[in-house]
Amino acid sequence: MSSVNRYDAVVVGSGPNGLSAAIIFAQQGMRVLLIEGRDRIGGGSRSMELTLPGFTHDVCSAIHPLAVFSPFFRTLPLTEHGLAWRFPPVSVAHPLADGRSVFVYPELEKTIGMLGQDGGAYRRLFKPLVAHWDRLTHDLLGPIRIPAHPFQLAKFGVPALFSAAGLARAMFKDQLSQALFAGMAGHAMLPLDSFASASFGLVLTLSAHAVGWPLAVGGSQRIIDALASYYISLGGKIETGWQVDSLKELPPADAVLLDVSPRQLLHMAGDALPNFYRSQLQRYRYGPGVFKVDWALDGPVPWRDKRFLETATVHLGGTLAEIARSEKAVSQGEVSDRPYVLLAQPSLFDERRAPAGKHTLWAYCHVPSGSDINMRDAIESQIERFAPGFRDRILAFHTINAQEFERYNPNYIGGDINAGVQDIGQFFMRPVLRWDPYSTPLKGVYLCSASTPPGGGVHGMCGYHAARSALRKSFGIRLEKIT
Repeated sequence: MSSVNRYDAVVVGSGPNGLSAAIIFAQQGMRVLLIEGRDRIGGGSRSMELTLPGFTHDVCSAIHPLAVFSPFFRTLPLTEHGLAWRFPPVSVAHPLADGRSVFVYPELEKTIGMLGQDGGAYRRLFKPLVAHWDRLTHDLLGPIRIPAHPFQLAKFGVPALFSAAGLARAMFKDQLSQALFAGMAGHAMLPLDSFASASFGLVLTLSAHAVGWPLAVGGSQRIIDALASYYISLGGKIETGWQVDSLKELPPADAVLLDVSPRQLLHMAGDALPNFYRSQLQRYRYGPGVFKVDWALDGPVPWRDKRFLETATVHLGGTLAEIARSEKAVSQGEVSDRPYVLLAQPSLFDERRAPAGKHTLWAYCHVPSGSDINMRDAIESQIERFAPGFRDRILAFHTINAQEFERYNPNYIGGDINAGVQDIGQFFMRPVLRWDPYSTPLKGVYLCSASTPPGGGVHGMCGYHAARSALRKSFGIRLEKIT
């Protein structure tokens, strides 16, 4: 094989983590090839016309607090490569069936003012975190290491060890405040009584105050397009339509980084993996799946509380008890007739998403792994609880169940968009118990997917950490940490 066909690094998978890893190598002036199995790059950050012409929908991720929270993304000139953000005046809204609603504003004190008797507890919990959020991000979005800012991290770590339900009940007296935190923690796709499930609610609430919950103008695909544009400007190469079935088919390279799940690594590596490491990967656990609906609407959602038109993100699930019941059912292989629903209405803040006067709507709920159950009616019923007449505004819809999500993206085993359970066990063993979770026993082969720390989300930090590991081990290059 001639040197022309040899690369310093080959990256398989073009999601945010694969692109981030490729960028790190390209920034070092190395020769890098990025391979994507689909005809279009993006992974979980693609945007398409799923319903009607002129209506742009995000296939998976839609709202991106972790993208603007990401220490690595903040170092990149993505605005120069076409990425623009819209920040709604309200980060998140959460209604209860009794007619009350609660809102998380970027302004901490404004949110505290809504919480009545729970305002003081909310301030004690979040003010220290918000004050030092920029110091916390690298420790929160990375592997387990000696923290760069141990005192600030301790203020996060102690409450993070609680279950989400336990912390909510311990800190707050009002059902509304408890429900707000339950909605935040529900993103974890874990039962709310799980040990350390509060950590997800803490991170997401912190991000709502520290950076807001924005959407990308033109769709989530624009994040990928900007990353790819910057990568190509550094001399990087992309090949699409190449589904890698075996590591043997890859061109020679000093480092291979795989934005894939452990199951795919097992398939691609074949018998090359040592038995012990193989058995560890085989024990890796995948979480629940999701069922998602996209709608084209002839007007905005007719919320009973019109203040909901000031946010792109709404959590629909009712009280803490209702959300806990819904998530517990999913963990037991069942579904709820009143599921916890995560909803986004991006066209309220991005006129590019739909024709004039029309709107797009995005929502999903959690379902058992591999489920083919159609949850559209249950999701629409949840919306109708708080927006009577919603169904009358539907022009068209598109659904995708958990099985179809895996076919869309092989990393989503059973429809698990987090690429693996994110409980306390797999926080320490993601994907295996290993000081460097990104390296594998195969020389020059590394994992850079959401199946490594810090897990799911559009932040690129799995790719960033994996690339630093590969540079150190395969090239003897030590990059300074982003702080």
